[in-house]
Amino acid sequence: MSFEVVIGLEIHVQLLTRSKMFCACAVRFGAPPNTLTCPVCLGLPGSLPVLNHSAVTLGLRTALALGCTVRPVSRFHRKNYYYPDLPKNYQITQYQYKVHPPLATDGVLALDPDGGRPVRIRRVHLEEDTGRLVHQEQGGRVVASLIDYNRSGVPLMEIVTEPDLRSPVDARRFLSRLRAVLQTIAVSSGRLEEGTLRCDANVSLRAAAGELGIRTEVKNMNSLRSVEHALSFEADRQARLLASGERVVQETRHWDERRGVTFASRFKEEAHDYRYFPEPDLLPIAIEAGVLDAARAAMPELPDAKRRRYMERFGLSAYDAEQVTSSGSMAAFFEDVVALHPKPKVVSNWLTGDITAFLNAAGQEIDDLRITPAHVAELLGLIDEGTISGRTAKEVLAEMLTGGERAETVVRRRGLRQISDAAELTAAVDEVIAAHPGPVADFRAGKQQALTFLVGQVMRRTQGRANPEVVHRLLRERLSS
Repeated sequence: MSFEVVIGLEIHVQLLTRSKMFCACAVRFGAPPNTLTCPVCLGLPGSLPVLNHSAVTLGLRTALALGCTVRPVSRFHRKNYYYPDLPKNYQITQYQYKVHPPLATDGVLALDPDGGRPVRIRRVHLEEDTGRLVHQEQGGRVVASLIDYNRSGVPLMEIVTEPDLRSPVDARRFLSRLRAVLQTIAVSSGRLEEGTLRCDANVSLRAAAGELGIRTEVKNMNSLRSVEHALSFEADRQARLLASGERVVQETRHWDERRGVTFASRFKEEAHDYRYFPEPDLLPIAIEAGVLDAARAAMPELPDAKRRRYMERFGLSAYDAEQVTSSGSMAAFFEDVVALHPKPKVVSNWLTGDITAFLNAAGQEIDDLRITPAHVAELLGLIDEGTISGRTAKEVLAEMLTGGERAETVVRRRGLRQISDAAELTAAVDEVIAAHPGPVADFRAGKQQALTFLVGQVMRRTQGRANPEVVHRLLRERLSS
């Protein structure tokens, strides 16, 4: 029997605020453990929360970007459960009650840039993050668990989709497109490796056009790649169970990146297990029309609109435009380079080619580069001037990316300046002609491809520094005389 994969996502987004959701403690990645805490985020008796206005503003901006209906009045609830990294034994969050709805509901984000395959957004709500458990291993097993409360109380926004995704590839693509939106509107850095964008997925299988199957929740996916791989494994695991007549158990499962498997963590709770009730220490959030108007007016150009503009203004293909707008930082880097070197297609090729390959291999974002748009523009300028060839430029770029040096510095230090002087190249051309009588005879007999071989030999003798156009001209002159 064949099954259809059904996936819904719960995306936790760390908001770009300076302080935590309900206290004045700073939000800073990488700080020493338990140095960014206070009585409020530690849940000490008598401490009272105060809502972060900036977090609400960023939530509204996201809701508008996703076409959601913003609720005029929403409020927070207490979600009660015990876990070591939750010091109060409850989390302040929002839940989809009819009487007290979350911040926003009923949005959409399409999988395709032109609006195809829409994925419905069930809700966008605000909440506080938990602390972080740090497990110490010895001999392949956990021997101790420490708690870092720096993350406790950090502002989170949860985006919950309807079960509209039909493959792990779709889930990865949706998450990538959502991240581009969040980065563009300056709501989140979207760095999965830092935990600022975390994704849980509900996965089930069903027979074609049948009822939804029993779902499992998959957690601990910390990259776009791991999202796709984890959901592929889980879908295959459920298919094997159903094919053998076994049941799928509703449970929470964690993804083990090292082993490439999901494993059971705990039985999946239902909403009533959390005993939600309105947070008594916080007033409801009332959104006035003027606040929404201001948020709309401040909305930057979204990725799909940017993509269309790149195609119309810069003449990029649909594929190139989508790649360049794959993140807010990539689009900004592209525009900065084009402003200095106004050849958009050339800039796009280098960004989506060599530079993206380097970032993928290093597991980095374009913000992590040691070079700036000005460095890239200088490199491309050296190619246009004939100072270096395109082939040499790739070699220079590789050193720039690892060392952070300017292109001119690398070229000068390694003596890579292109040889364009005919008098300087003539000797190398004559040596190649003398050393390869066979290809010379082939060219004179009308075999044009022989010239390509001879050019390559000249390039080899000059260690790639010869100007290919000059070499072509000299060879033709010498061989036609």
